[in-house]
Amino acid sequence: MILFHGKEVFHYKLHLIDKLNFMFRLDDKTAVITGGGSGIGKAVAIALASQGATVHIIDLNLAEAQKTVDEIIAAEGKATAYACDVSKQQQVVDVFEKMGKHDVLVNSAGVSHIGKADDTGEADFDRIVNVNVKGVYNCLYAAIPLMKTNGGGAIINLCSIAAHVGLNDRFAYSMSKGAVYAMTLSVAKDYLHDKIRCNCISPARVHTPFVDGFLAKNYPGKEAEMFEKLSKSQPIGRMAKPNEIASLIVYLASDEASFITGSDYAIDGGFVTLNN
Repeated sequence: MILFHGKEVFHYKLHLIDKLNFMFRLDDKTAVITGGGSGIGKAVAIALASQGATVHIIDLNLAEAQKTVDEIIAAEGKATAYACDVSKQQQVVDVFEKMGKHDVLVNSAGVSHIGKADDTGEADFDRIVNVNVKGVYNCLYAAIPLMKTNGGGAIINLCSIAAHVGLNDRFAYSMSKGAVYAMTLSVAKDYLHDKIRCNCISPARVHTPFVDGFLAKNYPGKEAEMFEKLSKSQPIGRMAKPNEIASLIVYLASDEASFITGSDYAIDGGFVTLNN
């Protein structure tokens, strides 16, 4: 056992504080976030920028993406917005080539759907596949060669508890998130020697503008009641906040997570393990 006295204690404490202050920093790193115009993607973009990353936001809605950029710049961060449909491979490739070097990719863009196998129409099924599955694939297809040239990088995919447990009326959505989970493992395995790490996170319900819009559309007049019901489906008793999801992504993007790849992180208020 080593005992510190006097100046040794003082200098040890200063060293520890200095080290903690610089943990999870992303200075000199460039991050790409899909779906960064709203919800979780917006929170992720703001969090990564606050840690020093130069942020590129890809979104179908350029106006919303630009609002996120403006917020980042107002806080003295660095960000740029790009309009892109992630389901269109050539659009994605063109945007990534325009952005050039990047160290972090966060695949956050996604859409949801309510329905069982026998009442999910082909058009809705194709829409889910095109955005949630093909969209992730397209971004991986465009990003990985650039990361290889750059000497490595970190990829974080937005998965879901729907990939791991049965949820009512979420057939197509659950299918798509199961594919995201499988893609994460495959990429993590294939690019170990290229120093590309790939992980995913699986949130339960997160309170975003999408949730408010969903409740207003499907439960008019009963929004508060349904919000409470959905909140309590997490054993912790509430939905997650977007910034809580973003904080985990900041960690996985940082050098402090350099020994982590091929992992999925439940950030679900105990939904998967405590709902019994």
